Amino acid sequence: MTGSRRYFGTDGIRGTVGEFPITPELVMHLGYAAGKVLASGAGLGQGQHAGVLIGKDTRISGYMLESALQAGLSAAGVDIYLAGPMPTPAVAYLTRALRLSAGIVISASHNPFGDNGIKFFSAHGNKLPDAVEHSIEARLEQPIETMPSAQLGKARRIDDAAGRYIEFCKSTFPAELDLRGLKLVVDCAHGATYHVAGEVFHELGADVITIGDLPDGLNINHECGAVHPQALQEAVKANRADLGIGFDGDGDRVVMVDADGLVYDGDQLVYIIAAYRRAAGLLQGGVVGTLMTNFGMEQALSALEIPFLRAGVGDRYVLEKLQENDWQIGGENSGHIICLDRHTTGDGIVSALQVLHAVRASNQSLAELAKPVTLYPQVLVNVRVNRGFDFNADANVMGAVEDLEQTLSGSGRVLLRASGTEPVIRVMVEGSDSTRIRELADQLAGAVAQAAEAAG
Repeated sequence: MTGSRRYFGTDGIRGTVGEFPITPELVMHLGYAAGKVLASGAGLGQGQHAGVLIGKDTRISGYMLESALQAGLSAAGVDIYLAGPMPTPAVAYLTRALRLSAGIVISASHNPFGDNGIKFFSAHGNKLPDAVEHSIEARLEQPIETMPSAQLGKARRIDDAAGRYIEFCKSTFPAELDLRGLKLVVDCAHGATYHVAGEVFHELGADVITIGDLPDGLNINHECGAVHPQALQEAVKANRADLGIGFDGDGDRVVMVDADGLVYDGDQLVYIIAAYRRAAGLLQGGVVGTLMTNFGMEQALSALEIPFLRAGVGDRYVLEKLQENDWQIGGENSGHIICLDRHTTGDGIVSALQVLHAVRASNQSLAELAKPVTLYPQVLVNVRVNRGFDFNADANVMGAVEDLEQTLSGSGRVLLRASGTEPVIRVMVEGSDSTRIRELADQLAGAVAQAAEAAG
């Protein structure tokens, strides 16, 4: 969680369905609280209602949570527009296109089907500011006071939501290029892209084989998609395809696979987009990564004299740093990629199209375009500590970190960060020698554990 917030984390509210806070009672109250807060800032005239779009991924619990949100919003006097199963970035786009007050996504992204979550977009298609989330949390502490019957919100379904979003995605690809002659395998993770992703690439001319497109409410992200690319690798080789594109359950992550079955992660894809744009004179500013971005990607960008900054882990922090610097390209190695000149948020389909733009315009393969990036091995060790342990204030831990950084002497990185959800310190060491960095990571993890134990 961030600050003193009880419900909102870095990406909305998320948890196990049926357990606090993902219960129908709490979610109905959340819909009411959000409706009240959003309506108060909508600048509406007499008799007008705020309008909120609701989209969801393919989890079975989405039906229950959608109904709960709808009831809460209606009680607050807010009109509801139902998009059905749609990718998270589609909700951001449609909220803006339909001039609505906000968008709500019911999704737990790459998590298994037993989890779910609620995240919000502003009228401009951005994540809600912290101040608005704080206001919603404060309103959650107050009881529901249902509006008079004549002032209740109404609900309607957006029947052309998928078609609108498909056209939007296609519009982010250059009109002078197409995908004819490319054979693509698209893995939708049995998630929210199942009925839109294949259509986008097909309508741009590609020969598309879609897998992971049979959601049953229980199979989202199960051994498929961006988080489990093995199925995509096998399908690319079995179908002798040119490329594979894999999304996560809500469609905001992407990984790609080449004809040899090699996987390209978010760091490599961000590099391909940025390097192509620089060569074409289209890059505005530099690139934003996160604390987890591979050192090899940073070095490759440096070789091209492309500025690089690291943000905290989480796409909202990447977005904030892009906006602060008036840059356009950023992302995480997990496959969250933001192209602000194309969309207001991370979008797996749009990001894949930017990579395909580079492939088509340069007439080079993924392997050729990503060749300058030599990914360094990373070792991550989790150290359980007592709640409240501050490693930054511990002289022994800071001394161990300094010694390790001197040992690596510019040939790698050391990162310590506290988990936002459990009493764990994550120790990450990165360098060219995997055996050596494993030893160094274990040494540092031991120093952290010893210091935490001494601190009680």
